[in-house]
Order: sequence, then C-alpha cells, then structure tokens
Amino acid sequence: MKLYPAIDLRGGKVVRLTQGDYDRMTVYDRTPIEVAQAYEKAGASCLHLVDLDGAKDEGGPNFETIKEILRSTNLFAEVGGGIRSFERIEAYLNAGAGRVILGTAAVNDEAFLQAAVAEYGQKIAVGADVKDGCIAIKGWLEKSAVTLDAFLRKMEAIGVKNVICTDISKDGAMRGT
Repeated sequence: MKLYPAIDLRGGKVVRLTQGDYDRMTVYDRTPIEVAQAYEKAGASCLHLVDLDGAKDEGGPNFETIKEILRSTNLFAEVGGGIRSFERIEAYLNAGAGRVILGTAAVNDEAFLQAAVAEYGQKIAVGADVKDGCIAIKGWLEKSAVTLDAFLRKMEAIGVKNVICTDISKDGAMRGT
C-alpha cells in the first residue's frame, strides 16, 4: 500500500477545507514547498496535489506553485483540480507530475476521458468525490446525478486504472477515511 500525503492549494497557500466547504477553510503558515519537503523528509515517496482554485474555476491558477513543488522534491506526484484539456494534462506531465487526476471532465466529458486514457494510460487517474452517494463536480460545488457504483463501472469499462475516492462528508473533518 502507498500512502499519498495531500497538499490542497488555494491562492498559492496550503489549505484544508472542511467537508469541501470553501467557507470553512483553514490556511496553514508553512509554504507548499516546505510542506512537500517535510513529507519527503519524513519518508513519503508520493504526493497528492490539488489546485482547489482550478477545480472551482478552471485555468490552473496554482500551476506555478505546483511546478515549484515538483522541482523541489523527488516525490511521485499526482495532480488534480481543473484539468479539463489536453493542454493542461501535458503542462502538468511536462512539469514533472507522474499522474493527473480528472474529476469534472471524467463525469461531464466521456469522450475526452476516453481519449486521455487512450493517449496517456496510467498517467490518468479519476477522482470519484462522493457527496450523498453521487459524484460531486466543479470543486465539489455541484452534485451530479451519477452514483458512485455506476461511475466506477463506467471507469472500469473505459480502462481507468487509478481512481481516487473521497467521501466529502468526512474530508477535513477528522472523522476517518
């Protein structure tokens, strides 16, 4: 088993949302690079990075911060948050990410997901962020009508090999996995 410590980014800072609520956000004093390097020093070999601004609004506003984290460590990093184009996939992979995570795009654009998996294989992961039994999208601000079971069956049929599943009701609440 591999554990992926996570760094959520908003406005270039390390943050934690409680249950996906942008209004219930804790901002940490340490820089994203300091946190990533501390994880590496503690023995981590992998890192999960999320651009919360990108997930909510697209565009990857924390891209430069993520690039610096990737340059500053030797960690295998998976990156998610607002990745909805081949250009964004390639930008993160070229910056040193080992894998990119598609969330909203995996739910709303099956053709894009299929093409991404065909092109990049296991460098594509899918985020299955669950709220009330259904997949949430757009930075967890909207709930789709797609159930987790149906979503996972579809991902398997498409050939997705890595799914990161988050129970939003527990995320950041210190109530278990």
